[in-house]
Amino acid sequence: MATANVNLSAFDPKQVPSGKNLSIALVVSSWNSSITENLFEGAKQTLMTCGVLPSNIKRWDVPGSFELVYGAKKALEDQPDAVIVIGSVIQGETKHFDFVCHGVTQGITTLNLTAKAPVIFCVLTDNTIQQAEDRSGGRHGNKGVEAAVAALQMAVLGKK
Repeated sequence: MATANVNLSAFDPKQVPSGKNLSIALVVSSWNSSITENLFEGAKQTLMTCGVLPSNIKRWDVPGSFELVYGAKKALEDQPDAVIVIGSVIQGETKHFDFVCHGVTQGITTLNLTAKAPVIFCVLTDNTIQQAEDRSGGRHGNKGVEAAVAALQMAVLGKK
C-alpha cells in the first residue's frame, strides 16, 4: 500500500492560497457518518485555518455517496468558488461498491468538465472500516484536510 505508515495531511499553510475572499461548499454524505463527519471537520478546520470565513463555508447534506453528484450540482447553483464532496464507500459482499464508486467518480468528472467551479473528490473507497478510519483522522491523516487544500488551490486557479 502506497500510504502505509504515512500521514498525508501535513501541509504548510504558508504554501496554500489564502481563502479570505473565497466561498466553499461542502456536500457531505450521511452514510458512514462517523467517517464523513471526521472528513468534514478536517476540511472545515483547514479552510478556516487558511482564511475562509465560517460564513463562506456552506454545508449541504445528502443521504449517501451516490447522491453527492446531485448535491454538488445543486451547491454549484449558489456559485461557490469550489465544492468539496465528502463520502465513504466501504467494500461489501456484492458489486454495489463498484457501481457506487464508478457512478460517483464519473458524475464528479462530468461536473468538473462542465461547471464553472471545481468539484473536489473527497470520497474514501476502502476495503474495510479500519482503512476508512485511518484516512479520516487516523494514522494516514485526514483526507478532508487534503481536499480543503486542493479546493483552495483549484479555486484560485479558476479565478485566473
